[in-house]
Amino acid sequence: MPENLYSSIYEILEGKQLSISAITRELKEVGVNEHRLIMTGYLRALRDMKKLDEIDIPPSKVYRKIDTEGDNSQPDIYSLIAREIKHFDHNIGLALAVYVMTTILDRPVFKEELLKIGFTTKGINDQLSGPEHRIKESDNENLREYISGITKISIPPGDPAYEVSMDGSVLLEDANCLLVKILRLSLDMSGLTPRTKRTTIADFG
Repeated sequence: MPENLYSSIYEILEGKQLSISAITRELKEVGVNEHRLIMTGYLRALRDMKKLDEIDIPPSKVYRKIDTEGDNSQPDIYSLIAREIKHFDHNIGLALAVYVMTTILDRPVFKEELLKIGFTTKGINDQLSGPEHRIKESDNENLREYISGITKISIPPGDPAYEVSMDGSVLLEDANCLLVKILRLSLDMSGLTPRTKRTTIADFG
């Protein structure tokens, strides 16, 4: 599946709405040749992600761009990490998320934030009490100040926060991979990647 498939579909749908067959046909004309069943799944995923509108016009379904003009919202860091972290070894996933979040935010990551990503209280407690001790509860003296400064989500007073307790170099390769995936999801890559580049399904999460 080509890395620029998303941007190619968006270009094709500019100012019009098309069926799956029509989209597949127009993609083929610009050198993107994907099976119709693959395109069906991909378009429905874009629909579920609120990237495209799906309109039922029997016997077909047609797709069109969702108008985001004037929408200045930025991607949510929690949903981006939640989407990509599942592609990593689940034994290291929590520590990896904590490492990346603390690196990005330059502070410990609170339990409420980890729950928002999709981790569970049991999973967190298991990591804290496990023999490998990948994460630890933070004793940072500024935790109250951090809680009061977080306005995007609500952090309960006294919510515990966590840091990585293992050697960060162990996580560095996976962290770099996760950050690249998040960056790709956050930026408009259209017009920047060659049409001939081939990638694996894993590149798309």
